Amino acid sequence: MWVIKPKPNSQARLKLFCLPFAGGSSVSFYNWAELLPETLELCLIEIPGRGQRLSEPLRHRLDELVPEIAEGIKDELEQPFVLFGHSMGALLGYELTYLLQTDFQIMPQHLFLSGRGAPHLPNRDEPIHQLPEADFVRQIKKFNGTPKAVLEHQELMELLLPILRADFEICETYQYRSKEKITCPLTILGGLQDSGATREELAAWRKLSSGPFNLRLFPGDHFYLLEQRPKLIETIMRDIDYHFSLTAFKASR
Repeated sequence: MWVIKPKPNSQARLKLFCLPFAGGSSVSFYNWAELLPETLELCLIEIPGRGQRLSEPLRHRLDELVPEIAEGIKDELEQPFVLFGHSMGALLGYELTYLLQTDFQIMPQHLFLSGRGAPHLPNRDEPIHQLPEADFVRQIKKFNGTPKAVLEHQELMELLLPILRADFEICETYQYRSKEKITCPLTILGGLQDSGATREELAAWRKLSSGPFNLRLFPGDHFYLLEQRPKLIETIMRDIDYHFSLTAFKASR
């Protein structure tokens, strides 16, 4: 099952698809449902090897995973939709949008990419997915996205480490190829204290889009979205509303 719906709503005017960050799953965004208006249905993309698909083989290459996602969710795209992806999810969201635009002639009403500099920029970071376990865990801790209780729980880490390695391999082996610009409205989001995705690196996404462009920054580091969830969702909904005109939007707090 590629799409998990915390609150199925066949009457919604718009679908919000969320793509996971490295080590994440549908669970990472499950609590977003409580802050969304009834006009929008939350659709969480579950990629193989995690969450409800834990028993399936992990994927290791983005150019193999993206076509699988497109095929897996295409039946859900008959009504208007938007995409949100953070970090690894931002790469997935960008490449998925391009694939849908070129091969399926389908476009999201809005694309939201978070916590990742533009993919055509040189990668500043050394790859870590092949590091010995102790060194790999040390690097993971720097991202501040894995709870301390999980890092200190041996059994949970045995489950999580292969997922994290596979996801970092997806990101670290990804190679941007020059392509036509995406045409839908694009909002780039990030944390003001995220040294891995600076304001300039986030703003560089503008060159890859010919549509309306927004840059939205929040207090916090790479995982600002965990602490800024209500404000982030409110921002997403306002940007959607500007281009899509959702009626009677009122963000819960």
